[in-house]
Amino acid sequence: MNAPARADGRLTVALVSEAFWQPDGAVRLAQRLAECAQRGADIAVLPEIALNPWSPSSKVARADDTEPMGGPRHAILARAAREAGIGLVGGIIHADPETGRRTSRSLIYDRGGELIATYEKLHLPEEPGFWETSHYEPGTTAPARIDAFGMPIGIQVCSDAMRPEGTHLLGAQGVEAILIPRATEEITYQHWKLVFRGNARTSACYVLSVNRPDPEDGVLIGGPSIAVDPFGAVLLETTDRIGIVTLETAEVERARVAYPGYLPVRARLYADAWAEIAERDGQSG
Repeated sequence: MNAPARADGRLTVALVSEAFWQPDGAVRLAQRLAECAQRGADIAVLPEIALNPWSPSSKVARADDTEPMGGPRHAILARAAREAGIGLVGGIIHADPETGRRTSRSLIYDRGGELIATYEKLHLPEEPGFWETSHYEPGTTAPARIDAFGMPIGIQVCSDAMRPEGTHLLGAQGVEAILIPRATEEITYQHWKLVFRGNARTSACYVLSVNRPDPEDGVLIGGPSIAVDPFGAVLLETTDRIGIVTLETAEVERARVAYPGYLPVRARLYADAWAEIAERDGQSG
């Protein structure tokens, strides 16, 4: 039987800055999640596609980077979550067995290792070291609230945070914490920190992100994990393999009755304006 979600208005999150694609990856993942659980974490967040090498370092897309749902990486993630008794945000490069369409798909597991939600990265870079559109296509579904851990959460992946519409959408859905796996270069960290703080402040959500830790295949990946509170203050900034932070619903509620949290969303006004732009640009999604 799955352990029940906490109902005390608190969520303890472990940010696990480690990649697990090497031969000993499954063993190390199980060890890290067990440590996270021992330290009181309710859910652990892995970096972007942490069970894959950083394949977007080149434009060459390989078949063995991908898998369908239920594939080997999916199974490793599920088993590790179940054995540790902890929620988990992991990810795969998903290949649809019928269409062959490839996407960067986040997989969210509950404490019993059951898959409870998925999310596909929407905004893909295409530049040296991050040739992502050469490997997979952008998702076509907006981020959505996930209710499985006592505190409502949402998922974004890396560059998605650079388009604040998704963050604000999640905040308007009542999400209280946005969890963001990423793979970014250390030299760019201050730019990301600025965006995370702004997104947290303007959405009145906690924003947390965990990075791949080390350079790979000539790409200078690295930089801290970070957790920002709903007022934009940095709660955690660490290059430790595991960073632990406890989030509180009361802080979100306090931010949402303070400025700018109480400002109206004006969803219909903005939706109509965006619809005009989408029609002008011939966009269907």
